Amino acid sequence: MTTTAVRTDAQIQRDVLEELAWDPRVQPQEIGVSVHDGVVTLTGWVDDYARKWAAQRCAQRVRGVRAIADELEVRLLGEELYTDGEMAIAVSRALEWDSFVPAERLDVTVSNGWVMLRGEVEFGWQRRTAESEVRRLRGVRGVTNLIEVRPAARPDGDRIRRDVQRALLRGIGTERVTVEVDGDTVILGGVVRSWWERDQAERVAWSADGVRAVRDRLLVGG
Repeated sequence: MTTTAVRTDAQIQRDVLEELAWDPRVQPQEIGVSVHDGVVTLTGWVDDYARKWAAQRCAQRVRGVRAIADELEVRLLGEELYTDGEMAIAVSRALEWDSFVPAERLDVTVSNGWVMLRGEVEFGWQRRTAESEVRRLRGVRGVTNLIEVRPAARPDGDRIRRDVQRALLRGIGTERVTVEVDGDTVILGGVVRSWWERDQAERVAWSADGVRAVRDRLLVGG
């Protein structure tokens, strides 16, 4: 019988710092890392919202991390400053160039570099894709995603549950994730081995036809 050793906060902190240094998208010298009971807190600042997101993903990749408190501040350098009008045009064009995003159904508002997305899409993965496109743009300070998912098909709870469970088995190979369906909402429960698995489970749930919302109640454990 084998047991999985519990990782100490010092080990997790060391690995998060090394992962930040390993990822070329991040500037680790400006980021502080503290860990308490497996909860990682990121502090300091970065010069781009994409770096902030990349730093969070670095911490999520480390084994033993249970949760993340992202307190990083985005400080745009002088040459990175754009007007809200310029940012709105850049966001709109990025969405239009993505063939998977129905840009004509979305509204973009920018205030002090913070982007707000509104509108309607048919699938949850379109909502996620739109936000992902915006996060990568230079000059963005943050993103608020208010896009609503309105499926064209009437939801079939039994079919959605079966499809999501099968996709989870194919993708992450675990039966420890429970899937419940309440109307057009998928509720994920249980335990996954990593933040990557948690993200994949949520992605799978959003990809099911007829899903309007996903409630993620997954715990990250061993």
